[in-house]
Formats: sequence, structure tokens, C-alpha cells
Amino acid sequence: MTASLTPETVALSSPSSKLRIKDILATLPRECFQKDRKKAWATVATSIAMVGLGYWAIAVSPWFLLPVAWAFTGTALTGFFVIAHDCGHRSFAKRKWVNDWVGHIFMAPLIYPFHCWRLLHDKHHNHTNKMDVDNAWQPFRPELYDSMNLGQQVGYRFMRGRFWWIGSILHWALVHFRLENYNPRDHKKVKVSIAVVVAFAAIAFPTLILTTGVWGFVKFWLLPWMVYHFWMSTFTIVHHTLPDIQFREPEEWDEAQAQLFGTVHCEYPGWVEFLCHHINVHIPHHLSTAIPSYNLRMAHESLQQTWGSQLQEHRFSWRLMQQITDICHLYHPDYAYQSFKDHDESK
Repeated sequence: MTASLTPETVALSSPSSKLRIKDILATLPRECFQKDRKKAWATVATSIAMVGLGYWAIAVSPWFLLPVAWAFTGTALTGFFVIAHDCGHRSFAKRKWVNDWVGHIFMAPLIYPFHCWRLLHDKHHNHTNKMDVDNAWQPFRPELYDSMNLGQQVGYRFMRGRFWWIGSILHWALVHFRLENYNPRDHKKVKVSIAVVVAFAAIAFPTLILTTGVWGFVKFWLLPWMVYHFWMSTFTIVHHTLPDIQFREPEEWDEAQAQLFGTVHCEYPGWVEFLCHHINVHIPHHLSTAIPSYNLRMAHESLQQTWGSQLQEHRFSWRLMQQITDICHLYHPDYAYQSFKDHDESK
């Protein structure tokens, strides 16, 4: 295939064909890649307004409406992360310093160090679904799982099962604050980002506790933060995990196949899509991180015209999460995944 590939000729290809990312991108409208300052800052205004509305709701709601207020506020805070996510990919603004400042500001309330996340997240994009290299929801090899102690096995079972929603919290706590996870040349940036969130926590948390008490800290920060991590865990596991999406050994891995056919487009309820700036229109984002979040739907509609039913498209539901958490446990070279039940019975 050549760079002059057209949607009509690509549509005749099958997922087993040899594709190149640049050929797929050539089928997308050029407008998909264009940054729009007004649209970018409109997402900022929207998220600030919605988070503010959420905290107002928490402050005035009677106890029986607090769960609704927490769900709304935590989801709106996920929109903060999506803005920083665009900044991390340099698709928010043309100037690097603007991306860095906005990214730090919007991740600070989430206690997420911006450069730490950005550097590790880039690795996920460069090696999506590549076994032993991808760092996002990679399934453990059975032999690695068997070598773990009981406590580690139980923890892994929880994270890959019905407690998938704690996965993002564990990833945040265990990975992002360790200097050894980063190239020495990036240590200065990493330290700056860690310092930003430590400073935010050192000021905001004591102030919140002194003015509203421990319950105020739980009510206004901890529970919305946990809702945010629920969506982070859910979004990220669904993005690349289904019983028929295969992680590949490095020597067999193909970039275009992984990004186009190993990435899931999932439709969530409209209010979630709105508050989270449509980040779950995820296939075009994995083809090019240069596409801003507000252009993802335009890009996806173009991919639908070209690839149709070959794309992984689903609607969020409890049934979908059951399918993932009941089956997608351990790596299998032929059948994508082996469930814990099948693994235990095979021993």
C-alpha cells in the first residue's frame, strides 16, 4: 500500500492485511488534526463550570442525594484529566509551555504528577498491546502469576475481576512516584511534577480538614476522587481489553493492527461523554495523538466509512464489564486470554 491510499481501496482490506499507520491517517480529513484555540479553551470553561456545579451540589445536597453529587463531580473531574491528557500529547495548544502549565494545573487536584503520567503514557501509545512492553492493563503470563505469593495473586485477581475499578488507584500509587521508572534525563521534570502535587496536597488537604473536618475531606475530595478513578480504571481497561483482542509477542507485534483493531470504541451515557470530552472515541486517538479530543468524533466517523464493522465498537454496560472481568485474566498466546477458572483447572 502507498501513501496515496483511498478509503475505497482500504475498505477492501482485511484486519490481516499489512497496513501502515501513515496510510490509515491519509484517509482522515485534514481538519481532524487542526487545533482550535476556542474549542480547546471551551473544554476548559466547561470542565471548570461542571466541577464547580458538582461541588455546589455536594455542599447543598441532603445526605440521600450525596451519591448523585459525588458521581457527577467525580465524572466532571475526569474531564480535568482529559484536558491534561490533551496537554500531555501536545494536542491542546501549539505552545509547549501552555500545554505544560495547563496540564499541571488540571492534574494537581487529582494529585496526579503531570510529567510522570505523560512519560509513562507515551510508552503505552508506542507499544499498545505489545506483550511485556505495554504498561496499561497488560495481562500477566500464567508462569508469572504462578510464581507470585498468595497475597500478590489475590491482589491481581481483585484487579482483573469485580474490583477492576481500583486498578487506576494502584497504578497511580505504585508507579508514578518512583524515579527509577523514568529515564535519568527526565528526572528534573518528574521531580517538578511530583513537587506540584505535593504542594497542592500540603495546602488543600489541611485547609479542607481545618474548615470542614475529616468528614469534609472525605465528602468534598476523597469520594469524588474515587469516582474519578472508577472512570479511569473503566475507561482504560475497556480501551484495549476484550476476549478477542490479542496481546502480541514483540516479534509478532504490528503497530497498525494494534492501534486500529486492538483499540475499542465504547459509547457511554451522553452525560459521561459530555463531561469527559468524548475521550472514549479512542480508535483515532491511538492512530494519532495529534488529534484533539474535540475532533475525535469527526475522525471516527471517517474510520467508520472506511472500515465499517471491522472496528471494535461497543456500548458500555454491566454485561460488557462482566465479559471482561470474567474472562480477560491471564495471557494466552492462541486464545488471547485464559480465565482464572480455566487456569486453575488446568493445573
